Amino acid sequence: MKIDNSAIDVLPIAEAPHRSAWRGSLLAGVGVLSFSGSFPGTVFAMRGFDPYLVAIGRAALAALVAVICLKAAGAPLLPPRAHLRSYALISLGVVLGFPLFSGLALDGGASTAHSAVVIGLLPAATAAFAVLRAGERPRPLFWAACAAGALSITVFTLTRGTGRLAGADVLLVLALLSAAVGYTEGGRLARETPGWRVISYALVLSAPLTVPVTAVLAVATPMEPSAESLAGFAYVGLVSMFLGFIPWYAGLAMGGIARAGQIQLAQPLLTLVWAWLLLGEEIGAATIAAALAVLVCVAVTQASRRRRGVGT
Repeated sequence: MKIDNSAIDVLPIAEAPHRSAWRGSLLAGVGVLSFSGSFPGTVFAMRGFDPYLVAIGRAALAALVAVICLKAAGAPLLPPRAHLRSYALISLGVVLGFPLFSGLALDGGASTAHSAVVIGLLPAATAAFAVLRAGERPRPLFWAACAAGALSITVFTLTRGTGRLAGADVLLVLALLSAAVGYTEGGRLARETPGWRVISYALVLSAPLTVPVTAVLAVATPMEPSAESLAGFAYVGLVSMFLGFIPWYAGLAMGGIARAGQIQLAQPLLTLVWAWLLLGEEIGAATIAAALAVLVCVAVTQASRRRRGVGT
């Protein structure tokens, strides 16, 4: 009796993109878990250090670790010339822009909980840049869920204030736009280069600015180091600025920037938990409702995928 092997041959091929997409989402989830402690870590760090020193110094600390890792791996210290523009965008986005704008927003009176929920718009911005820069084409259901999450965050932001964006909210919007650019470019490069090398090159490329500025700020600004401020600074410098990007960029490359990036919709809820546990912040019903709404949108975006195509 002749056995038809066509089903056996086709099944692994059909399932491979599905498995790869979910592995990418899981890796992105590890990155999100790492990033979820960034705002509390920043608050702790600013209890002993100037906001500008925290924002720039974390990149200088991470750059030192990046150089050590590149040296240990025998890799070049500078990125390939062909990708310098992309690495420059990553540096401006996630190494400089996001830490600076988000830190100033927190220093300007925005609570950790409020900031976390506003940053829930970041996955929508990342998906938009993924279409523009990475050639991804998510399905309409994906965009509907993405828009619903963005709408939930916008309504929350406007109803919690005076009906318009406050100064801290503008800074948070600038922070999320900066991160979206850095995430998209990093996800593109991570398709060919390991994620740890992508973030390492971005950090090294910005080191000629971050290292001397950190040295000047360390001398020129008042410092009152304590155990909690040092721990916060260590977290944002080592985890938020370096280690978290390793699974994050790998997840974006494997699962698609737009699709895997939507895992970050869960970040506000995680940050709310850290803000409650570590900072004792009160969390109102509206904040929880907004965070849960975007969490539902995560599930929908992960369920909406194309059978073929990139990054869905």
